[in-house]
Amino acid sequence: MKAYGNIEKGDASKLIEADAPKPTPGPKDLLVKVKGVSVNPVDYKVREWFDAPEGSPHRILGWDAAGVVEAVGDQVTSYRVGDEVFYAGEFTKPGTNAEYQCVDERIVGKKPSSLSFADAAAFPLTSITAWELLFDSLCVKEGEGEGQSVLILGAAGGVGSILVQLVKKLTKLTVVSTASRPDTIDWVKKMGSDHVITHREPLPPQMKELGLTPKYVICLNGTEGHLEGIIELIKPRGHIAIIDDPTSLDLTKFPNFKLKALTFSWEFMFARSMFQTEDMDAQQKLLNRVSEMFESRDLVSIVNKCLGKLNLDTLKAAHEVQASGKVIGKNVLEVDF
Repeated sequence: MKAYGNIEKGDASKLIEADAPKPTPGPKDLLVKVKGVSVNPVDYKVREWFDAPEGSPHRILGWDAAGVVEAVGDQVTSYRVGDEVFYAGEFTKPGTNAEYQCVDERIVGKKPSSLSFADAAAFPLTSITAWELLFDSLCVKEGEGEGQSVLILGAAGGVGSILVQLVKKLTKLTVVSTASRPDTIDWVKKMGSDHVITHREPLPPQMKELGLTPKYVICLNGTEGHLEGIIELIKPRGHIAIIDDPTSLDLTKFPNFKLKALTFSWEFMFARSMFQTEDMDAQQKLLNRVSEMFESRDLVSIVNKCLGKLNLDTLKAAHEVQASGKVIGKNVLEVDF
């Protein structure tokens, strides 16, 4: 089968087209004919940081897909051949940038029928990350949060775009988002943000001007540069959650972190599948919930652009755009080999 990935780590020029064997599903796996994919920061980071695994001729990249189930393992109970599904996949297994992929049914959701395969592929990784940030890391309860607020830094990207919507639809929290350009400001307002401030200026004075002291802060990028301001503006006994990769994060530098009795969480949506946790099927359940929310029109698309059909040139372009740090929402690719 045709697949795309890398042999050597490096820039987008290291991406290759490869011929790979069609995978065989394990007991809990679905064999999926991939019909649409999207690109996330993890794609270019893995390409930049890692060579192909030892003993493998190449690494197949990609962590977001939608497609059709072609075969199932003998222990699969949730899906059958012909079902349309969407999923992010597993960090340590061959990725979605291929004609076929095997994926554990416990991390797969039913594709929203109202979305194309390419559009549906925009949502698994971002939805899982956003859901786990809100309900697992911050422990927010559905329907609660009246009189409280959440500050979301970097809300115009893929995770932020779905996160704002989940907060507005499933809780009573007031949402303050950060954005710095006219197009990103318009985007986060479209997603449902109650207030928008800029992360290019100090955050505490802007929050003070709004008259809000958030109980929750979610930092989707730039944690190192904003942490001091976040600790200053957050409520005592508040909760900070992040998803990015700070090169240095020493909380002992900030006495108010302890004095305010703050809580800090790191979200990594691949943790459940990587460590085969007993609640791994929570991701199937939340993806199905997100799918239902699309069908009931409680969520809107976060797709910004379809970059065409998956090939080496379009994948390189998608990686380069993603690495620029200026992507609004999500970019997707159709798959039609």
